Amino acid sequence: MSEAIGDYGMIGDLRTAALVSATGRLAWLCWPDFDSQACFASLLGDEANGSWLLAPKSFNCSVRRYLPGTLVLETTFIEATGARVAVTDFMPLGKRQSSVVRIVRGVAGRSRMRTCFAPRFDYGNAQPRLEQLEDCTWSAVTGPHRITLRTNVQLRCEKGDIESEWLVHEGETSFFALQHSNSYLEPIPSAINAEHAERETIAHWSEWTSRSTYQGQYRDAVERSMLTLKGLTSAESGGFIAAPTTSLPEKVGGRRNWDYRFCWLRDTTFSILGLMHCGYRTEAKAWLEWLSRSVQGNPKTLKTLYGLTGKREHSEWEAKWLPGYRGSKPVQIGNKASDQLQLDTFGEVMDALYRARRMGLYPLEDRSGRALELPLLEHLEKIWTEPDCGLWEFRLGPQQFTQSKVMAWVAFDRGIRMVEKYGIKGPVDRWRKIRSKIHKQVCDRGFHRGMNSFTQAYGSKHVDASLLLLPLVGFLPPSDPRICGTVKAIEKNLLRKGLLLRYDTKRVTDGLPAGEGAFLACNFWLVDVYVVQGRMAEARAHFERLLKFRNDLGLLSEEYDAKQGLVGNFPQAFSHVALINSALAFELGTSARLLDLDSTQSR
Repeated sequence: MSEAIGDYGMIGDLRTAALVSATGRLAWLCWPDFDSQACFASLLGDEANGSWLLAPKSFNCSVRRYLPGTLVLETTFIEATGARVAVTDFMPLGKRQSSVVRIVRGVAGRSRMRTCFAPRFDYGNAQPRLEQLEDCTWSAVTGPHRITLRTNVQLRCEKGDIESEWLVHEGETSFFALQHSNSYLEPIPSAINAEHAERETIAHWSEWTSRSTYQGQYRDAVERSMLTLKGLTSAESGGFIAAPTTSLPEKVGGRRNWDYRFCWLRDTTFSILGLMHCGYRTEAKAWLEWLSRSVQGNPKTLKTLYGLTGKREHSEWEAKWLPGYRGSKPVQIGNKASDQLQLDTFGEVMDALYRARRMGLYPLEDRSGRALELPLLEHLEKIWTEPDCGLWEFRLGPQQFTQSKVMAWVAFDRGIRMVEKYGIKGPVDRWRKIRSKIHKQVCDRGFHRGMNSFTQAYGSKHVDASLLLLPLVGFLPPSDPRICGTVKAIEKNLLRKGLLLRYDTKRVTDGLPAGEGAFLACNFWLVDVYVVQGRMAEARAHFERLLKFRNDLGLLSEEYDAKQGLVGNFPQAFSHVALINSALAFELGTSARLLDLDSTQSR
C-alpha cells in the first residue's frame, strides 16, 4: 500500500520533479518534463508500477530535512543497533539531461543497504529492456526513453529489476546517478560526478533563496513555500504547474481525482503578488510573459488551464491499469476542465495585467491593450451573463455562481483602472455601466437576506468559501454588513474541527460522491479576511493552526483530512501561494490584493 501523502518529499530540477518517501522509495517521476509520462508510478499503485528503493535493509525510523535553503533532501535512517546512514536525494540544475542523484553516507556504525531499481514507463505499464553497459552501469530503454544508472556499487539483474545489497561503514560513501536521454537521437550521457553535482545544486538553491526580501515572523514557512513554488516552475517557459502529480485523491478511496500537472490562470494574481513582495521580480516577470503568450489570440478560445509550454489540448483519459492511490480510482491523465467556461479566469487575468502595469512588469511592448485587455473585455461583455462551471470546476453543468460574477466585475473594474491610470484606450463609459450592472445583480441575486449572506450561486441557500474573496478583490469593503454576515455564515456552516471546507459536498450536488478534506487555500483566505477585518488574534491563531498541518518538510497538499492527513495532489502550489500571501498580510496589515485599490472606487 502506498505511504501517506505527507510521507513524501519533493526534489526537482525546474523541468520535472520526483517524490521520495521517508522509507527511501522514489515513487513518482515524470520524465523528461512535469507533464511527461511517469517512469516511476508506484505512488498510484505498487512496486510493479515502478519505484526505486534505496534504504537500509532494516531500520527503526528515519529523520528527514531539506538542507537549508534548498530542495536537496536528506533522510537519515536509524537502526536498532544505533547505526545511522544518510541518503541525500537531489536533481542537478541546468544540465542537458535531467537526472536524479542519490548519495549514501555512513554516519555511525555499519549498515546493510539495499536498492531495488524498477523503472516502468508509460505510467507504470511498460517494463524496459535492461542492458549492462559496463561495470556498475546499466541502461533501461522503452521507446524514445533511455535512462542510464551509474553507481560505485555492484548491481545484479533480478527478474527484470536491478538490485543490490552492500555494507556501508561510518565515513564511507556510495552514489547512484540516474540520467534521462533520448534513446535514438542522443548518445549515452557522460558520467556525473555526484559530489560535485551536490555542491553545485546546494550553491544554486542557496543563492536563489538568499534573494528573498521577506524578513517577517514566518520566514521559515515562507521560504519553504517559495522553494516549493520555484520547484514547480519550468525554467524554460516560466510557467508553473499546480502540482507535480495526478490523481492523488481529495478523499481516499473516492473519485475526486484529477491531473494537476498544468498551469491554471486563476493562480496568476496571488502568485505575482507573493513573488513580488518577496523579492522575486524575475520569476514574476517570467510568469507574466508565459501568461501573455498563452492567452493571446481569440478570447473565445481562452482556456482555464494550459500546459507548461502554453499547450492548449489536454484530453482526459483513464490509466485503467493503475489501481490508484490506496484504491482511489480513476487515475486521470489530462484534464477536461480546460474546456469549461469559468468566468473567474477573465477577472484573474485582467487583475494580473493591471498589477503588471503597476509594478512595471507589463509583458508586451505594445501597452495599448489591443493585444490582450481589449479583446478579453470585448468578449466578456457578450458572455458575463452566462452560467459557468465556476472556480471549483463543477462537472454537473453550469450555474450562475456568485464568485464568477464577482470576478467578471473585477475584469471590468481593472480595465477601467487601466484607462484611468495608464491611458489605455477603451470604451470606459460602457465598461462603467457594465461594472455597475454586475455589482447590482450580484447584490440583488447573489445575496440571501434571510441568511444575511452571499451564497454559492444565485437562488442557492448554500455558502461557499470562495465568497471570502469578495472583500479581498475590492468588491465590497471588509466592514460591509453583508461581508460580515457572509463570513459568519461561512464560519457557521463550513468549519469542521477548526478547518474550513470549500463547500459542503453532502448538501451541494456537484456530480460526484460526497466527501473531501478541508481545502487549505480557502483556510488561508479566511486568515486574510480576518486581517482586513482587524481580527488579528483570530487571524494569527488560524494561520498558526494551518502551519501545523504541513508535513515534517514544510510541504502542503491541496486538502487536509482529519483521519488521513494531507490529501489531494502534492505538493500543491495553490496552498503554498496562499500561505505566502497570508504571511505577507500580517506584515502589510492588509491583503496584498487590496494595497492599491482605493476604497472609494465606484460600484
